[in-house]
Amino acid sequence: MSKRILIIDDDNAVREAFRLALQKLPHELVEADNGEAGATLAAKEDFDLVYLGLRRPGIDGVETLRRIRAVKPDLVVYILTAFQREPFDDLVTARGDGLAFELIRKPLDRRQIIEITTGVLGAEAPGDGD
Repeated sequence: MSKRILIIDDDNAVREAFRLALQKLPHELVEADNGEAGATLAAKEDFDLVYLGLRRPGIDGVETLRRIRAVKPDLVVYILTAFQREPFDDLVTARGDGLAFELIRKPLDRRQIIEITTGVLGAEAPGDGD
């Protein structure tokens, strides 16, 4: 049975990068272009891994994480950020509130996306020539 990955990011180019990197892995990829839709999907459906953009219009990544954690406390979540000096106060507060997540910087290349995903979910990574 394939595992399910949820990508929540307002940037279509980011979602496309994940689609291209993960297309040959045996996992189902589901996308949401905003935090509200992503939190709703995470609450209603089962996922094994979430990649969550931190900054976006509407509810931000920390609020989206709070909503996901309220219903799925054990779901693996990687927060994506493109900024070197992000306002980390919200992330520090989220950690202090017991909200577990991993933080990774964008842009990620294909190899990084595959390595993180296979490290969390298993499955063999496709060869470099694929």
